Amino acid sequence: MTHVSRRSWKNTVRKPSAFVFAALALVQTATAEWQVISSDTAPTGVSGVEHRHFVVREAAGGADATLDLALFPAKSVMLRVIDNAGSTDSLAEAMTREKCIAGVNGGYFDTNFKPIGLRVINGATTSPKTRARLLTGVLSASSRGVEIGRVGEYSPRRKLEAAVECGPFLVDRGVRVANLDDKREARRTFAAVARGGMAALGVSSDLTLAQLGSALSDRSFANDFHVSRALNLDGGSSSAFWLRKKDGSTLSISEAKRVRDFVGIAPR
Repeated sequence: MTHVSRRSWKNTVRKPSAFVFAALALVQTATAEWQVISSDTAPTGVSGVEHRHFVVREAAGGADATLDLALFPAKSVMLRVIDNAGSTDSLAEAMTREKCIAGVNGGYFDTNFKPIGLRVINGATTSPKTRARLLTGVLSASSRGVEIGRVGEYSPRRKLEAAVECGPFLVDRGVRVANLDDKREARRTFAAVARGGMAALGVSSDLTLAQLGSALSDRSFANDFHVSRALNLDGGSSSAFWLRKKDGSTLSISEAKRVRDFVGIAPR
């Protein structure tokens, strides 16, 4: 072992090298942004589909948040977009009638209750793709399973069973998307796909888009569900989440206003 004198040790401490600064920066970057306070997992009545409830705390600001997710295999569960043209149904009513396992509100709509952006229902395109600042991604289902893609990756020649265009993108390639809004907090719904073939529909308590993106991309959030892509759905007063539990009871977080469409999952 090499002996270091007290004097030379003091000098080393006082004058750390550039390498040490770089190493510290890397450690700080790798530090988790969110801490899981509690988590619960419960099965549903369908194999492979489960409910997860998280209470998480932001390391920087100390803010607590809750997230509920319906996790499901991306290739063995049917994703459905359900129209609500007459504004007659709540999410809970639509999910019950359509015999879905879980669901959330869908995409954006205008003041005339017309859907904004691409929408595919039962294989038929009911609304065209739209170029807009927030509409950056498409949640879709095809023979390849449930996927999330950039709007520019969408091809009209591809046969889709269901699709809804929404946004903004929250996570891409496992990393939170840059320049997300960090001011406005609201309840938010989202879709996510993960490495290993799993996907999720979920809802969060009041968070900014930047906070939701960082939570979903933080590996300490769910160690066995590493989100590769996540897409924000219509939020705020439109946000709703519904799930049927194994015992037949339901978890229902209701929307404050009626929405134009819903996204649900059902057995194939």
